Amino acid sequence: MGEEGPVPGNARPRLAFFGTPPFAVPALRACQTVGTVVTVVTQPDRPRGRGQQTSSSAVKVEAERAGLPVLQPTRLKGTDLGERLAALRLDLAVVAAYGRILPPDVLSAPRLGSLNVHASLLPRWRGAAPIQWAVASGDSETGVCLMQMEAGLDTGPVLAERRTPILPGDTSETLHARLSELGGALLLDELPRFLAGALTPRPQPVEGVTIARMVEKEDGRLDWSRPAVELERRLRAFVPWPGGWTQLGGHLLKVWRAEVVEGSGVPGTVLAAHGVLDVACGTGALRLLEVQPEGKRRMSAAEFLSGHRLSEGERPFGGGVS
Repeated sequence: MGEEGPVPGNARPRLAFFGTPPFAVPALRACQTVGTVVTVVTQPDRPRGRGQQTSSSAVKVEAERAGLPVLQPTRLKGTDLGERLAALRLDLAVVAAYGRILPPDVLSAPRLGSLNVHASLLPRWRGAAPIQWAVASGDSETGVCLMQMEAGLDTGPVLAERRTPILPGDTSETLHARLSELGGALLLDELPRFLAGALTPRPQPVEGVTIARMVEKEDGRLDWSRPAVELERRLRAFVPWPGGWTQLGGHLLKVWRAEVVEGSGVPGTVLAAHGVLDVACGTGALRLLEVQPEGKRRMSAAEFLSGHRLSEGERPFGGGVS
């Protein structure tokens, strides 16, 4: 870093913003309120959605709407990006869900270094998918942290945080939306204080570190030998991708919604199949509320049962017990 010290009170700080998905949009808007966003760095346009049509990131769309310059480097390490940022005479870079690790020359290009808005209560859930793993693990609360960035993965000292409970019906989508807005509010409140030199960095404790690895398709597989409460959490955690899924008759059956009910039996056994579809788990049972057969639309369990005859006591689900 270059010369440190607060930004003079009569000067608008010069900021760079790094971000990609919708989660980062409120943070970008907060940065525009607090300072002058000199450049926005986001991931390259790429195929998205079912049609795989090339489209821009949510942050690029927001930046172009606001008339902000956009950079979309295909890689960061071993490029001149750090030099280009240093030439912009930046006071600070703010990062929110950019999706790539920033090399040291990029992190240190602004005068005051780089800050990250991270969607967990650090040091719990460092890494790529903190929202999903907080829900899947049954955490009672989560939040957002404003953190000074360093070379390690989300290891830097924390400057400020905001907390929110994880509600019984929360999915990764509902929590994502809430934390996104909370991240923007955190920046509005605390970024001016940081720029004025009024925030004290707090090193993360050594205890309580957990890693939120990237979610894989296999994480959505319903292992009926697990407790029903765990499977229900994973269904909410992995919406919309990879979703909860099992095999039925050699075809994929997605489970969109379910609830925990009383019941016992060999894991994977159908306990009820008349109007409701209950399946025995390692502990308790899961009542499937909304499912989607492969190649079909989403439907209620009652609709599904009207076209798929299942009998109590059978174990029709394959690939669901490890």
